[in-house]
Amino acid sequence: MMKTYKVAVIPGDGIGPEVLAEGIKVLKEVAKLDGTFSFDFVTFPWGCEYYLKHGKMMDDAGMECLQEFDAIYLGAVGYPGVPDHISLWDLLLRIRKGFDQYINLRPIQLLKGAPCPLNGVQPGQIDMLVVRENSEGEYAGAGDWLFKGKPEEVVLQTGVFSRKGTERVIRYAYELARKTGKTLTSISKANALNYSMVFWDQVFVEVSKEYPDVKTYSYLVDAASMFFVKDPGRFQIVVTSNLFGDILTDLGAAITGGMGLAAGANLNPERKYPSMFEPIHGSAPDIAGKAIANPIASIWSVSQMLDFFGQEEWGKIVLTAIEQVLVKNECLTPDLDGKAKTNEVGDAVVSAICAMKKN
Repeated sequence: MMKTYKVAVIPGDGIGPEVLAEGIKVLKEVAKLDGTFSFDFVTFPWGCEYYLKHGKMMDDAGMECLQEFDAIYLGAVGYPGVPDHISLWDLLLRIRKGFDQYINLRPIQLLKGAPCPLNGVQPGQIDMLVVRENSEGEYAGAGDWLFKGKPEEVVLQTGVFSRKGTERVIRYAYELARKTGKTLTSISKANALNYSMVFWDQVFVEVSKEYPDVKTYSYLVDAASMFFVKDPGRFQIVVTSNLFGDILTDLGAAITGGMGLAAGANLNPERKYPSMFEPIHGSAPDIAGKAIANPIASIWSVSQMLDFFGQEEWGKIVLTAIEQVLVKNECLTPDLDGKAKTNEVGDAVVSAICAMKKN
């Protein structure tokens, strides 16, 4: 009996619809070649354009609708005229929090053919997976705004680090390190954040006692940022907080080919709720509609989706196809010094996948 994966598609804003179309193209081709599973895509028109028409980023019953799917495929949110805190909190973070997608996985991997601004660094020398806490921490939305507009105005932004939230992300990272036989590095800032990060470090050490086989390291986030640039090869599995993970993975993208190659997965590991897969480059409204957006990050996130569905072999094939297109260097978008259109890059990846299956 053929397995059908139900995928909710939220193209969103700017270049989101353009790049998601290429990821869907890849998924359809993979399903066609495999023959044992298929995809049922349902598209939802939510985002900033929807907000400007309806005063909300998504339908009131949006979360109930999404609950019925196996996964969510998100393009991008954000557009001029809609404040970033609205587009972020009312759609992206609403989904992440509402569906308890507490694990954010971002691969920082220098593929063959990808440009790297670091001298002497070769493909394979940057190969890390960042496990970012994705549900609380600095993005918990807790705080207050006192005496607004007065000389004594005070703003409080509270980072929330629960025992449950901190321990589960750290434990997930330990399990991943054990499964893959890789080292695990925790990144925090306990010398300055004397409650939240001291607690984080304490939990990291406590959980380590259950994983004596996993080699661990701990760095302050400023030192880690330096080593991301000077010696990225020292990192394999990385676990860190919501804010630090957000910043460090953008730095990681910069050293592995740029934001056009940056993919992310928002996981609910227990699968009680759907998980969400997305390119993390944003909506890039300045190039929207020009058919020059790089779809590789969107296609890489498709590889992550396939892994999540238990189709790891197809996930590897998609990633290898991306690498082959990069190495060939004949069909790349302008951000990678090419002249290809968005859909042409997607076609090139599909062609590479088909060629691999024939061989």
